[in-house]
Amino acid sequence: MVSIWPQVSVESENYERFRSDNLLVRSERGLDLHMSFGGPSAFLDVTNAEARSTMWDIVRRNYHDAGVRLFWLDEAEPEYGVYDFDNFRYRLGSNVQVGNIYPQHFARAFFDGQTGDGQQQVVNLLRTAWAGSQRYGALVWSGDIQSTFAALRSQITAGIHMGVAGIPWFTTDIGGFHGGRTDDPDFRELLIRWFQFGTFCPVMRLHGDRVPSADVYAADGSRRSPTGAANEVWSYGADVYGVLERYLHLREALRPYTRDTMRDAHTNGQPVMRGLFHEFPDDPQSWVIADQYLFGRDLLVAPVVQAGARRRRVYLPAGATWTDVATGMTTAGGTWRDVEAPLGEIPLFLRGGAAPSLVAALDAFQAATSAPRGGGA
Repeated sequence: MVSIWPQVSVESENYERFRSDNLLVRSERGLDLHMSFGGPSAFLDVTNAEARSTMWDIVRRNYHDAGVRLFWLDEAEPEYGVYDFDNFRYRLGSNVQVGNIYPQHFARAFFDGQTGDGQQQVVNLLRTAWAGSQRYGALVWSGDIQSTFAALRSQITAGIHMGVAGIPWFTTDIGGFHGGRTDDPDFRELLIRWFQFGTFCPVMRLHGDRVPSADVYAADGSRRSPTGAANEVWSYGADVYGVLERYLHLREALRPYTRDTMRDAHTNGQPVMRGLFHEFPDDPQSWVIADQYLFGRDLLVAPVVQAGARRRRVYLPAGATWTDVATGMTTAGGTWRDVEAPLGEIPLFLRGGAAPSLVAALDAFQAATSAPRGGGA
């Protein structure tokens, strides 16, 4: 996978060509530059079909022809240095009028290029999206968020709303992007809770700029962006690893169920992350729960989103029976339950009549757990 941003450095061999052919975003006033990360640059005007095809010609020659089939499309908003939206003009109009379409067209530039060159299946990682981005294979992650419990809680709402908008491919930076220190016990707790949530996202993905960072220099001695600290599942000590490893195996065991759920999204437009209201619209309480969701049709997920919490209150929607995965206890819907949530566990409830593949995966997960509830992390 190669990361590509929609900006063109003024030092690039392509800058003058893009500028003279009017393929860049234009500023109505002031300097005709839009960002300064890594040096001054301007954004490609992806609302212009010629700009999209010209960019793809370069990407094809440098990457696609060499076998690269996955692209990490960062800065897809795009991220202006100053958000004076009335100052930026695209081919389709002022940013104030049409700016939200930008990430969709950035995804389209790659999708059209990849499919035009014979690629059969296209999925690319994007930092943002707009209505219709899903038709261009957009796997959307929620951006460079902070490493906090408040940010973790927000991801639940974001994932539910992405699904409602018709975009099933959603993921987050497990642990958040900014502010996580590998040797900090508080961050390790957050990482575990986020990892548990990530197990039940459409795509599970550990990523983040961990500290302490280290300086990086090119061969000629010039400075480059620093690199973060180690961020593998074994980078946080044996206790944390023991918990994360369990959930990695659970995610793998869930593969048949997850594939069925993704197939349902593809053929029937059903979200992968579903608000409780999606399956239980006649239950008024289901419309106001913001920190629980359904992973597919049959699994209720209640992430722990408060530091230090070892219990949480869970609502079980009316219209179904629910089985606590940890205890095996079955409860009628339309009720609240106070549930134990040791650090090693996320509260999960199985809907009555659940898919056999899901039941088998969760049974195997519980049977393989050799540590006491919660582990030692």
